[in-house]
Amino acid sequence: MIASLIKLKSRGYFFASNKSKDMAVFTKPAIPPSEQLNCLKDRGLIIQDEAQALAFLTHVSFFRLTPYMRPFQIKDNEHQFEENVYFEQLIQLYSFDRHLRLLVIDAIERIEVSIRAHLSNELYEYGAHWYLNSEHFKNNYKHSRLIQTIRDKQKSALEDYHDDCRQIEQILTAEPSYKSYLKDKRKKESYARHYALTYHQPELMPTWAMLEELSLGELSHFYKALAKDKDKKKVAQGFGLYPPILESWLHTLTVIRNICAHHSRLWNRELSIKPINPIKKDLCWPHYLNTQHRHTRLSIVLSILYHMMKIINPQTTWGEQLFSLFEVFPEIPIKDMGLPDNWVHDDFWDRC
Repeated sequence: MIASLIKLKSRGYFFASNKSKDMAVFTKPAIPPSEQLNCLKDRGLIIQDEAQALAFLTHVSFFRLTPYMRPFQIKDNEHQFEENVYFEQLIQLYSFDRHLRLLVIDAIERIEVSIRAHLSNELYEYGAHWYLNSEHFKNNYKHSRLIQTIRDKQKSALEDYHDDCRQIEQILTAEPSYKSYLKDKRKKESYARHYALTYHQPELMPTWAMLEELSLGELSHFYKALAKDKDKKKVAQGFGLYPPILESWLHTLTVIRNICAHHSRLWNRELSIKPINPIKKDLCWPHYLNTQHRHTRLSIVLSILYHMMKIINPQTTWGEQLFSLFEVFPEIPIKDMGLPDNWVHDDFWDRC
């Protein structure tokens, strides 16, 4: 027991006490939107339309709005706003970020679907159920966890089907033939339940169906864990990339997707990870990113998304939509996103 505690402490974990001399007792009261509005005014925020501001705080919480206040607040003076800052500026920044997240998640959805397709199409030679063989993956990959994940998904789908059937049976006025019709429709509503009800060997669904059940994070780990370099190259080449870059970018996009899915602040986010910044000249890439600086702002993410969207659909209008967004919100401080003033004129955005 003592040895375990010493080991945990050496790794930076220490559970002996949650208290420290620097910690305080939380005493902030919960207050309604009307008082939240007064609080903002006391901090120096100019509110021209109080009814509009109150409606906004009613539907978008004060807490959610807080990160959008920080660029307008005086440094070294907690919560106090700079002079001549209006509530409408907060709304504008919040609205820009919301539209940006929608545009980003749209691209990530297309990329995620494409990754699934490439993993299935490029490695078809191994057969329909190749993922069941752990030899296709590196030794440190938790292959058993993957198998259990798919087994659980099939089991859950089967339980849902039986629940549906019980509900159908409770429709007393329906003819038996109609009940059978409804059950057959429910059977086909997901491939996971269809496979479990139709086939007994192999136990689990084929690779192309299994890939549709994985999250983007799981897909990222799945690709990284492939044992053969030639397999990883096949998939990466489909995006005009090298395997290490695709690995890195999938990891980055997983983080970004989670931010968007939780409707969190994105526009000036500093990433906790550093996506690989391509340096080989055979890859079209923004000149303003061709430096040794640590690119952990959204500028590199937007470039990743645009590169992959152009590969997936050369006629994509995603870049134009991005430009239009900045035109609608010209006051956004783009330097906080890692973008230079003339970024839209870089050859990359015309695909070199």
